Amino acid sequence: MQFIKPDININFIGKTKITLFISLAMILISFASLLIHKGPRYGIDFAGGTLIQVKFLAPASIDDIKSGLSTIDLRRSSVQQFGDLKENEYLIRTDKSDMTTQGFSIKIKEALESATGNDVEIRRVEMVGPQVGKDLREKALFAMFYALLFITIYISGRFELKWMTSGVMAGALMGAVYFLSIFKVSIPFLMAAALIVTIFLFWLLELKYAMGAIVALIHDIIITVGLFSILDKEFTLPIIAALLTIIGYSLNDTIIVFDRIRENLKRYHRNPLEFIINRSVNETLSRTILTSVTTLSVVLALFALGGGIIHDFAFAMIVGVLIGTYSSIYVASPILLAWQGRGRKK
Repeated sequence: MQFIKPDININFIGKTKITLFISLAMILISFASLLIHKGPRYGIDFAGGTLIQVKFLAPASIDDIKSGLSTIDLRRSSVQQFGDLKENEYLIRTDKSDMTTQGFSIKIKEALESATGNDVEIRRVEMVGPQVGKDLREKALFAMFYALLFITIYISGRFELKWMTSGVMAGALMGAVYFLSIFKVSIPFLMAAALIVTIFLFWLLELKYAMGAIVALIHDIIITVGLFSILDKEFTLPIIAALLTIIGYSLNDTIIVFDRIRENLKRYHRNPLEFIINRSVNETLSRTILTSVTTLSVVLALFALGGGIIHDFAFAMIVGVLIGTYSSIYVASPILLAWQGRGRKK
């Protein structure tokens, strides 16, 4: 059964101005939301504090739960329904991380039973200190930055045979970032500055394939994080795992398109680059759609049936698969056209 005809010819490149506007709009909205909310809403993993999951045998009101918590000096806690409404489960979050002594669970159980008149089961209690949360935030940023740098070495070596150039550049950037981090420079600011310098060096050293791939990956990460900020979803360690998975998925899509562009550059060398890129995207469209649909079917099943624990991870993956497929076609490939314009100016 053929989903896509082999002779299909959709003019993807002809819509780059529209898609550029859409991408810029999504990125600006993401940045605006992050500025308004002063960054993502960090979960216990990154912000520090205590997370308590409780289950009631009968429905209980959030006001009664908060009233019970106030009796044990947890007035500033946030309470939200967790999972299926019929399960009567709630997540309690507090910024205090020094109260989880041996009798802490018993105190919570007694306070909630007294306030709600229901039997309560303490399902889990997780505590992360503020310093540990800060260290985890920094390590997560380093993990994504180093992943992007190693990807640039691979892309530059595979498509442009510039292993040495990209390797020296990546090594210098990693050394500079590590050196500056020793002097307590703000890690988020350092990562943002390093990425800007990286893109500038790609342009200077003419690593066009690497630049196309990295810009597409940064595009995907910013929009995914921005959507979490807009929807006020928690940013936790599983979301970092989802972002790293999205980087791998989006890169795979981009490499497939780049491979076909490289082949068609030899086959249709007398045709304009717009024609070659458009033909390459159309020739890989069937594979791209089938890969995206099969991956989406899995993450949609996780989202619908995986339960509350994995819900946000699956949501991040759904967004990442959709944005990653879009960026492989409308962000990574058109950057090669920018190089053609640069060559004409020269």
